[in-house]
Amino acid sequence: MAQLPTIEDVARVANVSRQTVSNVLNSPEVVLPDTKQRVEQAIQTLGYRPHASARRLRTRQSSTIGIRLDPVSNGISGGVLDRYLHALAERSAERGMRITIFTATDADDEVEQYRRLRDGADVDAFVVTSTRWGDPRIHWLIEQRMPFVSFGRPWGEDLASPDHLWVDVDGYAGTYDATAHLVGRGLTRIGWLGWPAGSGTGDDRRRGWETAMQDKLGVDNRELASLAITAEEGVPTARRVIQERFETEPDLDALVCASDSLALGAMMALAAAGRPHLPVIGFDNTPVAQAVGLSSVDQQLDHVAAGTLELLMGATGRRVLPHGTATDDPSHRLVTPKLVIRRSSHLAPVEEDGA
Repeated sequence: MAQLPTIEDVARVANVSRQTVSNVLNSPEVVLPDTKQRVEQAIQTLGYRPHASARRLRTRQSSTIGIRLDPVSNGISGGVLDRYLHALAERSAERGMRITIFTATDADDEVEQYRRLRDGADVDAFVVTSTRWGDPRIHWLIEQRMPFVSFGRPWGEDLASPDHLWVDVDGYAGTYDATAHLVGRGLTRIGWLGWPAGSGTGDDRRRGWETAMQDKLGVDNRELASLAITAEEGVPTARRVIQERFETEPDLDALVCASDSLALGAMMALAAAGRPHLPVIGFDNTPVAQAVGLSSVDQQLDHVAAGTLELLMGATGRRVLPHGTATDDPSHRLVTPKLVIRRSSHLAPVEEDGA
């Protein structure tokens, strides 16, 4: 059996010291770019793979990131976090990191799980999802100086705080682009179907639609209010409110929606009302959107996962940086989503028409 390459072999081929190879693997930010490139080339040529257990003993780190597995959601858009978790696991593996998932009944229980995993040295950092106003989980992590990144902005707080690293999707940009696309097709009565006010994410997405309508068509606030429709998340609710709207005021010629669930409900109501070809654009680009030919805004979750790790570990690092020592500026990533246009028609599967 051929002997596996060692760190000494890498050092010899790259003509550097063993410590330099170790630095490239564990603290690449302290190595000169040319030297780092030479070591990485030697690693690739030899097929060297660091011994994970030995590295954990040496660095006193678990090489593990903890994230709560959210309760199962019945909504069509409920799988977004599952897709993010999958992307995060793949990206983490590329850096020699693992993901451990856990469950919690509520925010307080989640904090207790943080405490347990930290005290047992089971994780080096946490990823927090489904952020909210005055989030107690965030406050605890900051107080304990525990490395973390949230998938979601610190709504109502300092967006530039170095204590709160976050990555999010620019919902404003997504709905702005969706609305501008419809205007470009010559449509002017473009309605909004979104959640009740008070949701940071929902309000952000609504502002994108509003601004595009003002910029492109000069629509005033009064008309914006007449074009906006509110519904709780879910297909049945969206179907009901759109059905009621078109029974009394069939005045819209397109819809931009805060989620794919709302958009699918709208499509069903429009089909029943004899308006199946009225353009509808959702948000999240779920598998259901592709199946029924629904145009939608894709969150680019692979980019979100990459941004999460950049904030936790630096651009190319292979270990979690201590809380408050992140070298990146700004201390967040706002990912620009991508509009995916499809030929929506009668809820039948169709081929994508390109973005």
